[in-house]
Amino acid sequence: MPRPGSRDRSLYFDYPRYEFVRPPELDGRRITHDVAIVGAGPVGLAAALELARHGVSSVLLDDKGTLNDGSRAICIARHSLEILQQLGVSERFVGKALGWTHGTSYYGTRPVYRLEMPHSTHERFHPMYNLQQQYVELFLAEAALEEPRIDLRWLSRVTGIEVTGEGARLAIATAAGPYTLATRYVIAADGARSVVRHELGLALKGDAYEGCYVIADIRMQSQYPTERRAYFNSPGNPDSTVLLHRQPDDIWRVDYQLTSGESETDALQEGNVRRRVGAILEMVGEQAPWELEWWSLYKAYTLALDDYRHGPVLFAGDAAHLVPIFGVRGLNSGLADAMNAAWKLAYVCRGRAPPRLLDSYSPERRGATLEIFDLAAKSTKFMTPPTRGYRLLRDAALALSLRHDLARPLINPRQSQPYTYSASPLTSFAGRDRDFASGPAAGAPLVNRRLEHGSFLLDALGRGFSGLSFSPDGKLPAELAALAPRLATGDEAFTVINVRDRDAAAAYGAADGGFYLVRPDRHVAARWRTMAPDEITSAWRRALGWSAA
Repeated sequence: MPRPGSRDRSLYFDYPRYEFVRPPELDGRRITHDVAIVGAGPVGLAAALELARHGVSSVLLDDKGTLNDGSRAICIARHSLEILQQLGVSERFVGKALGWTHGTSYYGTRPVYRLEMPHSTHERFHPMYNLQQQYVELFLAEAALEEPRIDLRWLSRVTGIEVTGEGARLAIATAAGPYTLATRYVIAADGARSVVRHELGLALKGDAYEGCYVIADIRMQSQYPTERRAYFNSPGNPDSTVLLHRQPDDIWRVDYQLTSGESETDALQEGNVRRRVGAILEMVGEQAPWELEWWSLYKAYTLALDDYRHGPVLFAGDAAHLVPIFGVRGLNSGLADAMNAAWKLAYVCRGRAPPRLLDSYSPERRGATLEIFDLAAKSTKFMTPPTRGYRLLRDAALALSLRHDLARPLINPRQSQPYTYSASPLTSFAGRDRDFASGPAAGAPLVNRRLEHGSFLLDALGRGFSGLSFSPDGKLPAELAALAPRLATGDEAFTVINVRDRDAAAAYGAADGGFYLVRPDRHVAARWRTMAPDEITSAWRRALGWSAA
């Protein structure tokens, strides 16, 4: 009998079965594709959808005939929902996911810290949503299967890669026989055990942490609200840590740390999982019947490639980096990788930008990873102290927080935040940026604002580059009206958003005549207190890779 939570015995999720479709290469056709994506997880699917949004076809390869099992990555940050909005799929996510804004940390059973993520009516999305990864993959896969520019090839296993002068050649194994796929570019999104990375002889470098967690999904009816709960040294898991999250369909995620010396093999035995989960539920006062859905083992790593680009191959998600789950950065950083790689590849493939635009991918996304490492390492050392000294400091902070407000910020879990590409070769006019006292800096992603008639600022963005023009009288400056057509790229118009709302202008630190140049991935390329057409044109060319730093 399958174990609980397997694809054949899930309590709540019907895993789809995708059929193998014979590719033309098996019948001798020679095709060179623009982009091949290895791995149809969330990162690979998002990349394929973004390429298609910009008019570029891709082949998406996966060795499975269904979705990954278990809830896995469950927390989707606001920035990622804004990515999903760009891809046209956010409504399905919001309709299913559970939004949340708060979390509580406990020392023993006493609350010591209250996490409150910023949220207001100016935002379309909550700061965080809980949704099992099965649904993330399902919604993205369904969108990909409806997109004619995506050739989704299930049950197709990549066994090798050869980098050539024209791109790359992938060796593919299928039940109908092997074949070779030729492509100009590859996005390797094939996970922590990346075959592409292995075949190219590349290795992740960094640190592995001692702490291990069992992560378990259970089905249980409970009225407890959706929020993050973290317990340190509690009766339910003495000397260790527990995390609790509510998910859709009455599924609850229970993560508990193993104590030093515990056998990982023994910890994964079903009887032991049930016993430990039962003790935790008793501690938090849950008395309703529950069923075990799925479980796995997790270890924390801060590992990354030295370079996320290897010739025509761009690595994304876990194939490029492994980050600790604390602060919910894995899936969210992977989606940002996908969007960054995809829009740049699309512009290069369609001749809108030179190949050197791709040189910016690794500095931007590896820079984001290194910032994550810095923040996540602090969270990981707090959640799973690597030495006796770290444990003494952590426990001292927790004990002090029972009586002193001053110690409580030390418990802040440092949730996921999007990265600012301030040092990117695509970001320019730093002096103009320093003229602003507030607002998203050059390199930062845009912030959403509710506008006068109930719409949101980000809703108005186009597919390509955009410009925010701040004009309280509602009149578009004549010089901008003349400039906009010259900033179009192929069939993608340059979208000018005339922002009249004073609250939005204040949020951007912009006065009358202010201007923001925005990349296709919603990051600011440059900004000006006063319109400067020649500089805007120069910044636009630099953001496309046509001019060097």
